[in-house]
Amino acid sequence: MTQKIAIAILHGMGTPKEDFADDIIKRISKRFSRKLSCENAENELVFESVFWSSIFESKQLELWKKMQESAQLDFPRLRRFIIEFLGDAIAYQPTMFGNQNYDKVHAYVASAINRLRKKVGSDAPLCVISHSLGTIVASNYFYDLQFKRKNRGAETRRRMNQTPIEQGETLTLFYTLGSPMVLWSLRYTDFGIPIIIPSPRVSEFYPNVVGEWLNFYDKDDIFAYPLKGMNEAYNLAVTKDIAVNAGGIFTSWSPLSHRDYDKDNEVIDPIVNGLVRTWRSING
Repeated sequence: MTQKIAIAILHGMGTPKEDFADDIIKRISKRFSRKLSCENAENELVFESVFWSSIFESKQLELWKKMQESAQLDFPRLRRFIIEFLGDAIAYQPTMFGNQNYDKVHAYVASAINRLRKKVGSDAPLCVISHSLGTIVASNYFYDLQFKRKNRGAETRRRMNQTPIEQGETLTLFYTLGSPMVLWSLRYTDFGIPIIIPSPRVSEFYPNVVGEWLNFYDKDDIFAYPLKGMNEAYNLAVTKDIAVNAGGIFTSWSPLSHRDYDKDNEVIDPIVNGLVRTWRSING
């Protein structure tokens, strides 16, 4: 029996379709199978998508309808875009009140990892692929596990078991696509403290595993920034900032490139290389 790799995928700002991860799952699986060159290689990766924006979807729709009924506003499409994209970021922030969206979103992450645990085992290495605001969600989720466990909300704790993968102890690979993390760093002294990749306890389960944090950004994507230059802590934590040219002929030169990281081979290939290397190190 081989040890499979668990992969959680988090989308970014906006309201994607529930099948948002299907394309990147197909691309990763195909290339992984080609590079690993073993029978049924695609079965060695087990994916779970984290459709966290569903928490905000109904409220955003209700708000948009109220705004349309209350006034005749110019640029309706752009305004709807703002409500969906910036609304996610604002609604996600922790508050002083109970029933926080921060907890609800993290509960979605916990549920996805719980499902992964049931499929691949309690000690499976965990890979997290996140885009845009999803990189903030993922970073906050594992930061709470590594540094501030009291920050975890009641619903998040209810969705978690005391298993290594669910406690973040087997987090091995972290891929951030189009991340606005530098903007969130303004909330903290000296721009904050990053999570540790791989988790400090990974070596207890897989002594030969070499984890990595790759951050992909497009210079035309106004939401995305390199991370290593924020401070020395991030410089040490992030394995590499990788500049890519995401998107096609109509989007690669513009901020619309923010939507197309999951289609770019400059993104997919390094992720697949990390997965292949990890699988081989844990399966001999």
